Amino acid sequence: MFTDLIYKITWKHKISSETINLSGIEVQEIQLFEIQLKEKNSIRSLLDIIDKAIPYHIIFIIVFENEVRFRTAKKHLNPLKENNAVIDWVFETEWSNQGDAAYGLELKKNIDSVYYNFCSDITGEDKRFDSIAEMIAYRSEVRELETHIERLKSLIKKAKQFNRKLELNVELNKYEGKLRRVRGRI
Repeated sequence: MFTDLIYKITWKHKISSETINLSGIEVQEIQLFEIQLKEKNSIRSLLDIIDKAIPYHIIFIIVFENEVRFRTAKKHLNPLKENNAVIDWVFETEWSNQGDAAYGLELKKNIDSVYYNFCSDITGEDKRFDSIAEMIAYRSEVRELETHIERLKSLIKKAKQFNRKLELNVELNKYEGKLRRVRGRI
């Protein structure tokens, strides 16, 4: 897959206490890799392999012709295999024109803040949370509720009995209310 999909990988930058004189607690180092694709295909599984193999946080700049997208994964070290990482959450953008992609790194405060601000920018969360952990918990809860709502909608369409449809609609309304409350908290 590497040779079929990827034209070139370039290690662009290393952000660490050695290179920018900022320290970090959770995030010790950020690597920036630019990946030029041969075709505009999803390479998520390849990026997951790279992310798991390299214990530092990586920002991927994925380029195809004049389009670009960004991806990074919040991760932690695997307690059983110290040279591997476990992906907690993936943050990524959609494809956009290279000239329109206005994402940057604010090199101030500490490396944790640099990484948090980047993740906030690419998700559009506008720094509403105090930490990446809070952002992930929120996004996870929203995703779980949205998945449950979609499953209920599918069951309602398939249900043949009117009373079963009513039961499912009551449950659907309950979950849609939960989702509105969760989104309204921030």
